[in-house]
Amino acid sequence: MLKVKLFAFIVLSVVSSACKEDENELKKLFSFDASHLKQVYKLEESVDLVLSNEKNKTIDSVVYFINENKIGAVKGNEKFHFGLEKQKLGNQDIKALVYFEGKNIDITDSFTIFSSITPKVLSYKIINTYSHDMKAYTQGFEFYRDTLFEGTGNGAGAGTGTRGKSSLRKTDYKTGKVLKTIELADQYFGEGITILNNKVYQLTWQNKEGYVYDAATFKKEKTFTYETEGWGLTNDGNQLYLSDGSEKIYIYNPETLKVTDFISVYTQNSKIESINELEWIDGKIWANIYGKDAIAIINPANGSVEGVLNLSELKSKVTNHPDIDVLNGIAYNPKTKTIFVTGKNWDKTFEIVIE
Repeated sequence: MLKVKLFAFIVLSVVSSACKEDENELKKLFSFDASHLKQVYKLEESVDLVLSNEKNKTIDSVVYFINENKIGAVKGNEKFHFGLEKQKLGNQDIKALVYFEGKNIDITDSFTIFSSITPKVLSYKIINTYSHDMKAYTQGFEFYRDTLFEGTGNGAGAGTGTRGKSSLRKTDYKTGKVLKTIELADQYFGEGITILNNKVYQLTWQNKEGYVYDAATFKKEKTFTYETEGWGLTNDGNQLYLSDGSEKIYIYNPETLKVTDFISVYTQNSKIESINELEWIDGKIWANIYGKDAIAIINPANGSVEGVLNLSELKSKVTNHPDIDVLNGIAYNPKTKTIFVTGKNWDKTFEIVIE
């Protein structure tokens, strides 16, 4: 019996290998015609898809897909014309399912869509300066009912070189006084926060774990998980937006806490990685870029960077000390219609208006 099973296994392995070789040979018959397919497009452009068929096989039809979504089909090897205006920015995986001479095979390729918008350079004015806890390694920053909520990571304590504890806190933004706080266990590095429907959502960095609290009491109500790192978090009143340090921003259902969609952040020339702390302001996502003294204003529909705010001068206005770190923290106060910005282990928060 053992010999029979071994023989059957060998036969199946040979057959499987032969099928794989046949499939690879079939894939070599066709490719996307490079004379029609560019590597980079803009949203207002269209892509023309047609196959190179060097062996002159008789093609019955071709079905085309972008990012696994069917976009159309043609008879024979006719050119397929597809407008890109409704696509999101970033890498686009294309696939052609080719039916020919009683067989079918799929071939793949890709291209990238960049933004067609020149980002507007915004200017600002500081209208108030407030105290901020120098030991707060700011990760999340958001107003809710005129109270400033802050999530911190366990970064170095000011002037000590030692790591502090991650926390969730409420503060009096005018005095900088911490009104209420809870701390995370040492193994959790706190990240972005947002408040929706009286619930505080808080991320952790590499633990792939987040928490939901009652906004009034800070009682933890739920723990949820995600597949990426956790960096920034915001909401539009209905959905959550999560950054993971890449160019992607993931959209989550706040009830199921599952990903429903994503966008990729691009300019005219490149993708913008290290998307960090997020804030929803007047229908746009404002995002800190980790390591940069600037904020990107992003169209949440497609990921296009529509504006840039250079805040590099602010660091010269805070107290310099061994543990001072980068700009991070954007909070929009709907009551005053002003924006509050700070940084990791900064001793000041700045209230600004866009001019």
